[in-house]
Amino acid sequence: MRSLPQRHLRPSGRRSGRTPGNRAIATGVLVVAAAMIGVGFQSGTAAARPDDAANSANVADRPAARTISGAPDRSALPVKLSPAQRAELIREADAAEGEAADDLKLGAKEKLVVKDVIKDADGTTHTRYERTYAGLPVLGGDLVVDRAKSGKPLTVAKATKARLTVPTTSAAVAPATAEKAAVKAANAQGSRKTAADRAPRKVIWAAKGTPALAYETVVGGLQEDGTPNELHVITDAATGKKLFEFQGVKTGTGNSQYSGQVALGTSGSSGSYNLTDSGRGNHKTYNLNRSTSGTGTLFTDADDVWGNGTVSDAATAGVDAHYGAAETWDYYKNVHGRTGIRGDGVGAYSRVHYSSGYVNAFWQDACFCMTYGDGAGNADPLTSIDVAAHEMSHGVTAATANLTYSGESGGLNEGTSDIFAAAVEFYANNASDPGDYLVGEKIDINGDGTPLRYMDKPSKDGASKDSWYSGVGNVDVHYSSGIANHFFYLLSEGSGAKVINGVSYNSPTYDNLPVTGIGRDNAEKIWFKALSQRMTSNTNYAGARDATLWAAGELFGQGSAQYNAVANAWAGVNVGTRIADGVTVTPPGDQTSIVDQAASLQITATSSNPGALSYAATGLPAGLAIDSASGLISGTPTAEGSSAVTVTVTDYAGKTGTASFAWTVNTSGGNVFENTADIAIPDAGEPITSPISVSRAGNAPSNLQVGVDIVHTYRGDLVIDLVAPDGTAYRLKSASLFDSADDVRTTYTVDASSETAVGTWKLRVQDMYAQDTGYINSWKLTF
Repeated sequence: MRSLPQRHLRPSGRRSGRTPGNRAIATGVLVVAAAMIGVGFQSGTAAARPDDAANSANVADRPAARTISGAPDRSALPVKLSPAQRAELIREADAAEGEAADDLKLGAKEKLVVKDVIKDADGTTHTRYERTYAGLPVLGGDLVVDRAKSGKPLTVAKATKARLTVPTTSAAVAPATAEKAAVKAANAQGSRKTAADRAPRKVIWAAKGTPALAYETVVGGLQEDGTPNELHVITDAATGKKLFEFQGVKTGTGNSQYSGQVALGTSGSSGSYNLTDSGRGNHKTYNLNRSTSGTGTLFTDADDVWGNGTVSDAATAGVDAHYGAAETWDYYKNVHGRTGIRGDGVGAYSRVHYSSGYVNAFWQDACFCMTYGDGAGNADPLTSIDVAAHEMSHGVTAATANLTYSGESGGLNEGTSDIFAAAVEFYANNASDPGDYLVGEKIDINGDGTPLRYMDKPSKDGASKDSWYSGVGNVDVHYSSGIANHFFYLLSEGSGAKVINGVSYNSPTYDNLPVTGIGRDNAEKIWFKALSQRMTSNTNYAGARDATLWAAGELFGQGSAQYNAVANAWAGVNVGTRIADGVTVTPPGDQTSIVDQAASLQITATSSNPGALSYAATGLPAGLAIDSASGLISGTPTAEGSSAVTVTVTDYAGKTGTASFAWTVNTSGGNVFENTADIAIPDAGEPITSPISVSRAGNAPSNLQVGVDIVHTYRGDLVIDLVAPDGTAYRLKSASLFDSADDVRTTYTVDASSETAVGTWKLRVQDMYAQDTGYINSWKLTF
């Protein structure tokens, strides 16, 4: 669900028009499946148009010309609040709840509940509220109100703009009926020891569409892989129909296994020390000793020297987890002024040695704790710095925007944990585990020395997404998070090849245009401000762009180099448009034509400078030419073949922009092949196939378009493959337990250039879980 634009309560001049002034601005669950580890964790579509100086030394070999310098406006940064100061701000906001409700023109049955308050250095406060209606919790009704130091309201960011009203708060469906349906839904996902953790509670469901009276049931037990289950199932209280579901468990001096010898915060005295960090909210680390419940046993030691650096000593994993929690605490406090995950000074706790051979780690809001398995063969505990930071950052997200762990907001939730995992790793500056833009590289979960995720080019893991597209909300959140990761890398470091801390990166962009980075420190501050002061529970990628542009405007000024870089980094992952600086050429995409048939293509370009543009092109197929004044490519292709075309556009000031694409000329038409026959998909049955016979010479293209139209409730049940004539299968869509939306109507792009085009191609579909049914409506191949 798309997040809403800011709504001004009344006119104000605060910071929205801030300019850089005299600042010098120089342009120069870990859920595991194959290579996926969902360090992810917390409970809880985009077609829209920063001074921790010590950290800067951690980035080596960064080309000076590829980053934008300039510190953020300190008045827009959050101040460090003690727990008592934060509590007082919350008390004051709670006392003024009625005034805030009046400013927002809420209905008589609506009440605001203060969740958090953040204060900037200039006195501006950002108060995050939950809502109730007739005493019932409103899921998806959260909002953030900004107020000036004087108390004057400035703007509001709302998760939904729908008017909050329902015909009745009396349910037609009995709670027991909702509970039974919720347990059945969990069983369908492979849950074990399944039972409702608590009786269904009546709520107002406002996260999607028209607000409705509903039940929320939380189902416990264990997920299929042994992870604790906290499945939240939302059921319509009038019809009994399932409206939504999401998972509440987010799956991502000591001698440590991964970080060398480290200092630890401990308590006690000689002969009786324990892993309690009194300087960090009394964070404790426990040994579950292969159990899957309870807190286990608090680690103790006689001489305050913990672990031996290997798995032979159970305390070694405790050292890594305790150290990672300390570094994460220090990062949020020293960089963002946040004392503890909730900002209240209270430490979470860690549990290590969960189960046996458990290849995962997870955060739970319910226990306010992190839990770590020991990996395959109990040889690689999932306790590295970035995994610990990832887990705790799910808690920070839960305490701020509370991004729903499903769809695009779920991808942002996972991406946020990856972003701050990298930030904490750089902050720790540990020689044994130096900062990088890789996730889980130390734990080697795949057994081949590769990380779990790559931020510079997420698709290198084989499943994560580099850029946004209309169906990305259907993708598992651990893979759709790649868009946020890629954006953050581009914003921090810029595009292209570079070496940082000895690691080689080469980050592409969706539009094939360069992006100039602003430095990681500034990028972190923009993301945290956007997360904590602007995003709401249902923010999607378009909304994240809006939120980060707002944050950049507050910190650096609208129109600043950093502000423009945020827009351009989002454009680099196909979210919104660029802010032109010089010449920008719109990539036309790859082209296909037929020999002896007229073809034309209009090239579109803009410049930030006035005056006429001049167009030129290289590599055009024989018979085609470009008009230098208009940018129109036209003519009649005379020969079959494929060309690499580059268009160069020059403005009046001599600045240039380019766009490159492929142009293929075939000998005959028939480039679109389609099967419109309806084919039923058996419920939890064997796979079915729908064939298309292709009569086209040569090989299939590297960008074969597979258009799919499938009617099916709960599309997360479906696995979809394209099968080539030689039997090679290309995975288009995997099953996802968390994707409850209906229907699959999207176009997939497949690199099928190694396949002969002629022959019978098949769309293979299998329903993996019971209860929901549907059929293939049609599908097509475009060569």
